[in-house]
Amino acid sequence: MTATVHDIRGTRREPSLQPLMTLVAAEMNAVNQVILDRMQSEVSLIPTLAGHLIAGGGKRMRPMLTLACARLLDYGGTRHHKLAACVEFIHTATLLHDDVVDGSGLRRGKATANLIWGNQATVLVGDFLFSRSFELMVEDGSLRVLKILSRASAVIAEGEVNQLTAAREIETSEDRYLDIIAAKTAVLFAAACQIAAVVAERDPRDEAALESFGRNLGIAFQLVDDAIDYASDADTMGKSLGDDFREGKVTLPVILAYQRGSEEERTFWREAVSGRAAGEAELARAVSLLKSTGSLDDTLARARHYGARAIDSLAGFAASPAKAALVECVEFAIARAY
Repeated sequence: MTATVHDIRGTRREPSLQPLMTLVAAEMNAVNQVILDRMQSEVSLIPTLAGHLIAGGGKRMRPMLTLACARLLDYGGTRHHKLAACVEFIHTATLLHDDVVDGSGLRRGKATANLIWGNQATVLVGDFLFSRSFELMVEDGSLRVLKILSRASAVIAEGEVNQLTAAREIETSEDRYLDIIAAKTAVLFAAACQIAAVVAERDPRDEAALESFGRNLGIAFQLVDDAIDYASDADTMGKSLGDDFREGKVTLPVILAYQRGSEEERTFWREAVSGRAAGEAELARAVSLLKSTGSLDDTLARARHYGARAIDSLAGFAASPAKAALVECVEFAIARAY
């Protein structure tokens, strides 16, 4: 995969989400209106807390993917507006729950909802958003859509529980970790893309292609996040450098470094992941080991592999602005690490 793209004048530039955002800008206004309307409640804390995260500067990549995939298929209706909002509600609900589980204090550069309003309110508002998402699924009236999105919601929860049971387990295998991120992250990317083919009434081949595109993009996206957690900062990532390290999360860079390390280095990783040695000095050593063992580079190489698979999934679709924007979305996901 290339790290640069060319504009209409042939000028080289860094990959960006801007073509995707421009492509779906008008429709995102309709989606945002659905989001605003459906997060309302007579219980004032619900829209206040939900709005804190929903208006918190997220890229809205998942609903944009639903809209862009519908454009790729020349769908001319409006069903996908509510479904894109549904996807965003599912995503937001999982973020609210994640921050409680992880004890996070920063999300997208802002204090997390649980830090401001407490864990109980945050979990319950997450439940409210899940409920709203199911209302939107039912209103669409397609059992196929309902099956895809409800299954995605269940798989996300399974992935989160699997990750919880793997927390601080330094012996976690690469295969198990890929299963975790396929469930907790990639399945919603996949569903967001796949439902576009359902509303456009396309054949199973197109549906499978878009599901594959979203799934592989989601895995690549998460792997890049795993790497830049050790090589970025709050201004770039919206969270502090080394949050995963301090929380004892065994992500792919750590798995690879542990497997490749000396016995002394493995002892370090066991101590660090257990929480007994996870201060700033230990974080600095962890970053050094991740680099010296090639674990960060190889995590990014795997991300590029899944990104290439995502782009390959679009091979059967004709060239169009929508296809170009989707391809560049993948390139952007990878380029965030560089």
